[in-house]
Amino acid sequence: MSTSMRVVELVRFGDADTAFATRELPRPTPGPGQVLVRVLATSVNPLDLQTRRGDYRDQVALPAVIGNDVSGVVVETGPGAGDFQPGDEVWYMAPVFAGQGAYAEFHVVDQALVAPKPARLSHVEAAALALVGVTAWEALVERAGVRVGERVLVHGGAGGVGAAAVQVAGALGAEVVTTARARDHEFVTGLGADMAIDFSAGDYVPQVRALGGVDVVLDTVGGDTLARSPEVLADRGRVVSIVDIPQPQNLLAAWGVNATYHFLFAGPGRAKLAALGRLVDRGKLRPVIGAVLPLADIAQAHALLEGGSAGEGRGRPRGKIAVAVQLACSR
Repeated sequence: MSTSMRVVELVRFGDADTAFATRELPRPTPGPGQVLVRVLATSVNPLDLQTRRGDYRDQVALPAVIGNDVSGVVVETGPGAGDFQPGDEVWYMAPVFAGQGAYAEFHVVDQALVAPKPARLSHVEAAALALVGVTAWEALVERAGVRVGERVLVHGGAGGVGAAAVQVAGALGAEVVTTARARDHEFVTGLGADMAIDFSAGDYVPQVRALGGVDVVLDTVGGDTLARSPEVLADRGRVVSIVDIPQPQNLLAAWGVNATYHFLFAGPGRAKLAALGRLVDRGKLRPVIGAVLPLADIAQAHALLEGGSAGEGRGRPRGKIAVAVQLACSR
């Protein structure tokens, strides 16, 4: 096996068409408790766009290999890494801002963060689900503690995390309300949403209040959407936000309904992947893929997610932008 690997490095912050360069780097070697994975597929997330733009430049030293979704095959194990063997198919969310990322042919990771890939998913599908699925699970289960019969409002149900969250909330036995553009209503109800509200057509708050409010709000949008969350909460409701806080929040109103707030930057972990895998096996969770591109076209993948020039004339694809690293670009 070659001792080098192909990677796409982030070499400068800024526009996608000038930010990346393809290079050859030494193939990493697994240390104690680690496994070396041949990366077959990854995907592009909003975090990648933010990192490329320079939003996290204090955490990212250039040049850097970014990306946090991995699906692939174990090729080597380090000392004490006995949970997996070469040839095992695995998937995981790589740690954020910690070492090399997933835009590479090989990746080293602690075995505790890795799970067997669900047999029902292809590598492309697994890579498209890892980060968004982990985020949705941590938000709804570990933070909000969603219970059977509760009502959950997912803002941005047609987005990456939103689409996973609609499915996870439904699998937990919740009634799911989501905001999405009118053109996406059939899509989100197909994922299991009980009600879709067109957030672009006016104020969503009266429609949610007419239902009696919600027990949980998952915000993937931020801004005014997050600030107005207390207006739709039932007593002792919970709010989980995965976005930055660009403005003061309506905390007096939150206090008035005994609300609990969680601000989430999801972390990797095998237990979360295993739980997601069980939902996949039961047919309760599926990835949504809008496009698949080769690793060499990572700049185009970023542009598609941004809805930029690569998507002109047809708009941003619905679902995740997957990246075939060492696979043909087929679904």
